[in-house]
Formats: sequence, C-alpha cells, structure tokens
Amino acid sequence: MSVLVIAEHDNASVKPATLNTVTAALACGGEVHVLVAGEGAAAAAAAAGQIAGVSKVIHADGAALKNSLAETVAAQVLALVQGSAPGYSHILFAATASGKNVAPRVAATLDVAQISDITKVISPDTFERPIYAGNAIATVQSADAIKVLTVRTTGFEAAAATGGSASVESARVAADAGKSSFVASEIARNDRPELTAAKIIVSGGRALGSAEKFHAVITPLADKLGAAVGASRAAVDAGYAANDLQVGQTGKIVAPQLYIAAGISGAIQHLAGMKDSKVIVAINKDPEAPIFSVADYSLEADLFTAVPELAGAV
Repeated sequence: MSVLVIAEHDNASVKPATLNTVTAALACGGEVHVLVAGEGAAAAAAAAGQIAGVSKVIHADGAALKNSLAETVAAQVLALVQGSAPGYSHILFAATASGKNVAPRVAATLDVAQISDITKVISPDTFERPIYAGNAIATVQSADAIKVLTVRTTGFEAAAATGGSASVESARVAADAGKSSFVASEIARNDRPELTAAKIIVSGGRALGSAEKFHAVITPLADKLGAAVGASRAAVDAGYAANDLQVGQTGKIVAPQLYIAAGISGAIQHLAGMKDSKVIVAINKDPEAPIFSVADYSLEADLFTAVPELAGAV
C-alpha cells in the first residue's frame, strides 16, 4: 500500500506546505506518491519529483483543473484512488484553505472519517491532533481502510525540496464535476513573505487603535526585519488589518523562527495559532496579559514607544 499526498502548487513550483505534508506521509509508512493536478503544471510536477522521499509523481493536466476548484480536484483524487492497485492506505492534504476544502469531499465519498489537523504520526493508524484550541492533544486511532488526513504543517519539518528522483507519470484527467464554476479572483500582491512560510512575523493587536496606527507602527519594524505582518482577530475585526493577515485558530497557524506580538493580549484563539513559534517576543503594557505566559522575552511597555525604538535599533 502507498500513501498519496495532494500537492499544492502554482503550476510553476510546489508550495512549502506540501513539503511538510510529505514528511507526515513518510511517517505513515509505504511509498509516497504525490498528485500534481492543474493545467500547464509540468514544472510543478518536475519540482515535486525532486522532493526527498517521494517515490512517484502523478501529473494530471487539463483545462478542468485550471482553477483548482474543490469539486474537480476531489473528483481527480477519487478517480486516482478508486482506480489504483493495490491502492492507497492514506490520503494526505495540507491543512490549508485549499486542503480543508477538498479533503472532506474525498472522505465523504469514500465513506470514511476525516482526521483533521494532525501534528504527529504515532503509527500508520494512530495520530495526534490538537483540540480545545490547542489546550489538549487527542490521540485518534482509525480502523478505516483509507485514512484521509489533513496535516498541520507546523507540526512537521519540511522535507528537502531537492535530492529526490521520483518518476513522473501522467494520469487521465477526471471529468469536470460541473457543480461549480470559476468566475474571477482578486489577488493581493505582497512583497512580504507569505505568512505561513515566513521565518519572522511581526503582529499587531487591537491596542494599536486604528488602521493608520497599525501600519505606522508595525510596518517599519517588519520592513527592517524582512518580516511578514500578522494581526490578531480583534485587530482584523476592527478593520485595522486585512483578513488574510489574521493569526490564530480561525486564521492562519504559524510557527516562525521569531514571532513579535505588539499590543496583543493573548486570547486563547490567538495563542493556538502561534505558540509553536521558536522564539516569541511580547510587547504589552498590561503585566497580566496572557501572552506573557508563552513568551520567551516579555517587555512590559507602551508599544507606541517600544516598537519604534526597536525598529530604530535594528
């Protein structure tokens, strides 16, 4: 039996989340196959073949897969899984917006339970996943013939992007599911590192008071450090920052080398999204702020003074 990883890519390259998912797949045992589904994605398929530990890349290329609609990608995965011999024991998706959109459709059609957000593979049928906003870890054992898993990428080291020599095989493209259609997309261009892949993140909270102050205080420090910008849910809800900058249980799960939190009290939902960061620096004038309990370095100070001073010293 083999393990199937559903790659996330931009047709030219494989996204970092796929590398972490491959590491989880290797822990499940068996050969690791990677599905690259898209249109004009030959370069991404070739890149997937270079990932260390991957035995085979399956390349499905067609117009129906151009926009990676969840229904069509799910149909492609099912066509591959249901038509494979001897079959796949595990199907792994990164726990991203894309993976979380496709995985339940695959699990429901296969009539198996999805195991979400795994952070550890104990054995091929037993996994760990966080519950209660990360305050407890559940050990889940599955008796399903096929395990459908989403992988919390911060729980696994990234596999090496080079060093592999997997073969690339073409697969027949599944018919368009016909249940949805692509209308348009609005892509925000950002010169900063992508939030979930950034090595340094500077985040701001509601204490900043306005969108103008958020950008005036947080942006200069992020620029100096070459960091991504994040925000608490309270800051996003207040309109200080865009939705795609939200860090937390209902936002993005991050684990950078350095996480700087300015004016963030540390609600449990926010801590769930960043507490795996290697080094956490908290700046808050409230000595009772919960974020100080997880911080490696705590600065009890007014952020409007401390953050500019920090930026000036970098």
